[in-house]
Amino acid sequence: MATILITGATDGIGLETAKQLATRGHNLLLHGRSTEKLDAAVAVVRDASPHAKVQTYRADFTDLAQVAAMAWRIVEEHETLDVLINNAGVLKLPQPVLASGHDARFVVNTFAVDVLTSGLLPIIPQQGRVVTLSSAAQSPVDTDLMTSKRSDAEAMDAYAQSKLAVTMWSRAMALAHPQGPAFIAVNPGSLLASKMVREGFGVAGKDLSIGADILVRSAEDAEFEGMSGRYFDNDARDWGRPHPHAEDDARSDKLAQLIRETAASLL
Repeated sequence: MATILITGATDGIGLETAKQLATRGHNLLLHGRSTEKLDAAVAVVRDASPHAKVQTYRADFTDLAQVAAMAWRIVEEHETLDVLINNAGVLKLPQPVLASGHDARFVVNTFAVDVLTSGLLPIIPQQGRVVTLSSAAQSPVDTDLMTSKRSDAEAMDAYAQSKLAVTMWSRAMALAHPQGPAFIAVNPGSLLASKMVREGFGVAGKDLSIGADILVRSAEDAEFEGMSGRYFDNDARDWGRPHPHAEDDARSDKLAQLIRETAASLL
């Protein structure tokens, strides 16, 4: 039995993944933005697995101070975190530019991942795994947009940049931690039936279990051992190649440093 944290676990792929992992007997830590949604998620998980061991953690990932506080609380309450699934993400928002001037897609999809993961590393063992959701949508990162020197990007462009950024970050983290834990970026599948897809593209989307199944595998299967720094493309149902920038180690390391510096400035 592993202890597994899933961010963005109150709906979509995150909730479906939680349901599947609960039936397998894992100790689950579920993150969400509201107490009400977290309570509802726990009810859904326990409906699938009545004896599921579940704890909840609330944090708004547009506020990195809340992310850091959540990491601190988890470290205080748990000796070990075996798997971290960085699933939380945003695409379309009524107010995509935050008060700080930063694009919320970068703050939630990229910076929050760095702050949370860095805070939790002391309790993630070398054989542990950090699984971060990437996307088939990956666009070259405009560092002016990422650092708030400009804030006029279209939703899909900002989203695709934030997903390449976090994919490059995952690669850089793998290089920085050669003894583990494993850092793996996963595209869970395109246009799955999540709230993000419904609101962003106006389509019902494909079966959520497509994405949940690969996240369960990434948490459990021996296939993912020794794959730190790699990218799994679930559209192809195999290990794949991300955008070329995410295969450039020097470029990835430089961007990861900028992500870390920018995130720190927002704490």
